[in-house]
Amino acid sequence: MAEANKKKVLIVDDEPGVRQLVNRILSKSYTVLEAQDGAEAMDVTRSQKPDIVLMDMMMPKMDGLTACYAIKKDEATKQIPVVMITAVDYDLNKKLSQDIMCADGYITKPFTPQDLQKVIDQFCGGSSTKTPPRARAASTPAT
Repeated sequence: MAEANKKKVLIVDDEPGVRQLVNRILSKSYTVLEAQDGAEAMDVTRSQKPDIVLMDMMMPKMDGLTACYAIKKDEATKQIPVVMITAVDYDLNKKLSQDIMCADGYITKPFTPQDLQKVIDQFCGGSSTKTPPRARAASTPAT
């Protein structure tokens, strides 16, 4: 598959092992971008415009919730889905992530490759390739 046609997934986690694992799982079908903290995630999101951001909640420098909120409040990046990834499976954290910090989804560690694919499919339309602009326009119903 041509690299330019692959959808971009940004994985944000302060643990290199988690980033490497997700990269191995997704790199055959997606262009995988990486960031090690929330501040770097904001920079990569602005410059690379990924199709989805998978972000750890607890990180040094800038935590995932703060970075998520900043991404969702930025006009240039607010349409990019952000899914929080965390080992903390509390309803309060889900509510804070989604209702207050504007995250689009929430997934808990440990996760399976199928869990990752399911959440990406949910927010990226189930295809690992980008739809060319003409094909997208042609499939839009006329009003």
